[in-house]
Amino acid sequence: FHPAAGYRKIFESVEELTEPIPAKITGVVPSWLGGSLLRMGPGLFEVGDEPFHHMFDGLALVHKFDLKNGQVTYYRKFIRSDSYVRAMTENRVVITEFGTAAYPDPCKNIFSRFFTYFRGAEVTDNCLVNIYPIGEDFYAVTETNYITKVDPDSLETLKKVDLCKYLSVNGLTAHPHTDTDGTIYNIGNCFGKNMSLAYNIVKIPPAHKDPIEKSQVVVQLPSSERLKPSYIHSFGMTDNYFVFVEQPVKINLLKFLTLWNIRGATYMDCFESNDSMGTLFHLTTKDPAGYLSSHKFRTSAFNLFHHINAYEDEGYVIVDLCTWKGHDFVYNYLYLANLKGEWEEVKRAALRAPQPEVRRYVLPLDIHREDQGKNLVSLSYTTATAVLHSDGTIWLEPEVLFSGPRQAFEFPQINYSQYRGKKYSFAYGLGLTHFIPDRIVKLNVQTKETWVWQEEECYPSEPLFVPTPGATEEDDGVLLSVVVKPGAERPSFLLILDAMKLTELARADVNTIIPVTLHGTYKP
Repeated sequence: FHPAAGYRKIFESVEELTEPIPAKITGVVPSWLGGSLLRMGPGLFEVGDEPFHHMFDGLALVHKFDLKNGQVTYYRKFIRSDSYVRAMTENRVVITEFGTAAYPDPCKNIFSRFFTYFRGAEVTDNCLVNIYPIGEDFYAVTETNYITKVDPDSLETLKKVDLCKYLSVNGLTAHPHTDTDGTIYNIGNCFGKNMSLAYNIVKIPPAHKDPIEKSQVVVQLPSSERLKPSYIHSFGMTDNYFVFVEQPVKINLLKFLTLWNIRGATYMDCFESNDSMGTLFHLTTKDPAGYLSSHKFRTSAFNLFHHINAYEDEGYVIVDLCTWKGHDFVYNYLYLANLKGEWEEVKRAALRAPQPEVRRYVLPLDIHREDQGKNLVSLSYTTATAVLHSDGTIWLEPEVLFSGPRQAFEFPQINYSQYRGKKYSFAYGLGLTHFIPDRIVKLNVQTKETWVWQEEECYPSEPLFVPTPGATEEDDGVLLSVVVKPGAERPSFLLILDAMKLTELARADVNTIIPVTLHGTYKP
């Protein structure tokens, strides 16, 4: 419970730093842990007297904790995106963000306004969602076609890259997958010629001087609804398959294409819910890549942002997800006015929102006509079912791995390097209470046992798992999370937890507030 509403502080603007600042360490940082924790999030929540309205609007700030010889420093810089540079120059919101509209410059005359109207608005390059490596380079990303190359040491902005120059996609998710050989896979919507619609899975090859230039679409999945692609935030990858979940949250393409001529319209205005389709699962093979069009999986409606993991076992694909029940779009509840209210208001707003649940779905690969009406799942360790209907569709019911009233297990992480696409036991996540992040949770997906780290008036962020060198146990390693404790003398700290027991090993306090961060990367 957070009656003091300290969580408001994580949604307030900060200044960047001119140089890294030292952190004060309590406890012992493991001697093997050396590297940088890079995190992305919004850092400026208004420009001049114009506020940003949505959690995904604030201008992108990159954060870095450096760990070296038991010492820790903290540094942060704003990304010099076009969104940022032009906002600073004109002291107003110049480019429309996710939930905040940019209005035409009042100083411009009618002619230049008229031309802007026909050129259409510019797509934002405000890359506040994640930062990850592609080849030797690091890119800060959002979900549009623009990604930004960043120097992981100095945090300087190096260059803006337009993915449309290399790939037929309108954007890629902020959640790529990396294969053992370093190949990167991602998925994005593609609005093709004559308004044909598809989802494209793309591949960026490893170890090439400029890997993005060599990227290509490997497989295309059809959209179940013409002119209305589903919103995609992440996808699943096993050794041999890609998993794509087509959710009832839709982008209305016609709205999207005419939007730019409507005064005050934003990306959020282009979303709508389909209340009759439920949720569809699609599989494609990986190599050679091909869509399994004969496997039609359906289940009831949910919102999906984060896949936890997926793997194959005995002729099934097991898919673990952080779901939100129903077709009402969760992002409708992430306006800053909602998140910065009094605690009672925050609770009231969350009561109306979709309810979170961690679920396991099991997709049979081997399907025979004669099994109609039967549950096709015979795995001993799950209660998830898949029933073949007469129309050839397979109706899925999940096994619930974690569920608590308005208690979300979100921003999930696993021991990715060793267990991505493999049968695994542990997921680590950020616990949200009514959308406010207030604990770190470890979940055993096999036994459903949970462990929790929580501290009074502390607001953690997504926990990243770093394995102990030479570890043989799946959970032998540490979790890194950036925690904000608004009332404290040093109001933020890097928290280092033992991933096995979720006990604190060390914390590194810094003398500045760190606003909310969404996703990031540990760079050894």
